[in-house]
Amino acid sequence: MTVDSPAIGKTALRNVRVFDGAELTEPTTVVIDGAVIGTDAGGAESIDGHGAILLPGLIDAHVHLHGPESLDQLVAHGVTTALDMTTWPPEHLAALRNQPGTTDIRSAGTPIIGPGGTHARIPGMAEHAVIHGPEAAEAMVAERAAAGSDYIKLVLEAPGEGGPDEASAKAVITAARAKDLRIVIHAVSLGAYALALDVGGDVITHVPMDGQLPAEAVRRMAEEGRVAAPTLVMMQGVATTLGILGFADCLASVATLHAAGVPVLAGSDANAEPGVPFQPAHGDSLHRELELLVTAGLPPAEALRAATAAPAAHFGLSDRGTIAPGMRADLVLLDGDPLADIHATRAITQVWCGGVSHAMS
Repeated sequence: MTVDSPAIGKTALRNVRVFDGAELTEPTTVVIDGAVIGTDAGGAESIDGHGAILLPGLIDAHVHLHGPESLDQLVAHGVTTALDMTTWPPEHLAALRNQPGTTDIRSAGTPIIGPGGTHARIPGMAEHAVIHGPEAAEAMVAERAAAGSDYIKLVLEAPGEGGPDEASAKAVITAARAKDLRIVIHAVSLGAYALALDVGGDVITHVPMDGQLPAEAVRRMAEEGRVAAPTLVMMQGVATTLGILGFADCLASVATLHAAGVPVLAGSDANAEPGVPFQPAHGDSLHRELELLVTAGLPPAEALRAATAAPAAHFGLSDRGTIAPGMRADLVLLDGDPLADIHATRAITQVWCGGVSHAMS
């Protein structure tokens, strides 16, 4: 991959077919005017797309960042926005924010976990991630807000397995709501998922590996306006690595969530954490996630929405996720039709991050 130019000018992408969230338009012109999508092609450098397909920049709704190399890997695969679910200390995270011309990030910063769950055993996990009772919730949320967290990540386990207890979890959610922060809840078992539904929260990330979600849980997800980020690529990797048979249930759970009208977001859980059973690669794994969402029953157009307009809407990123005048010029040019074959999202010829061009070499 090469960055064409750090300078941002005006470019007219002519003869491109735009994914509008449902289908492909007839060949049209999209103007990149500085960092945003414009309307006036006057004076622009002209690029003939020859009928190629233009997507909004992809959004990975669940990553773990590890330095500038994570951003480089993401943008090389068309991921122009990454929603990070754990990065600390705050100064490490701050160094990855607002980097011009590469993947833009939002982050939970330090998560909130229980004293005895699996996350407490990850090497290097900060002690101040652990909540020891509901009385600590307000200060913990305030600390994360002051450090710049864009939302709160709460890691739940099945009752009795070392995660935050129900009272502590509810206190965290109350404190987060008071600061107008979204809450993302980690749940990888049926017990943790049930607890997540009982305590609230906005997005439940992962799906259980010990059984298919029961109909009542799916009903509640739909009726209570919850959002799912199933991270199928991670669940498949863990199942394969540990030799367990839960992945078929993961696919079935996503199918029932989607059929019930629950919004599904594409998240890879890309990470390079020691001690984690599987490390999906930054960037590449989001394309695998899209393929698995289609395997689970999402039509290709809805899988693409799960990595564009849907995460933008559910994380309050109103300036991206679609291709329209005034939106960020986050764009991915493809040599292939992902509505006919979702694997075509990998056929990237050029990416723009905030108007800065990256040509794939």
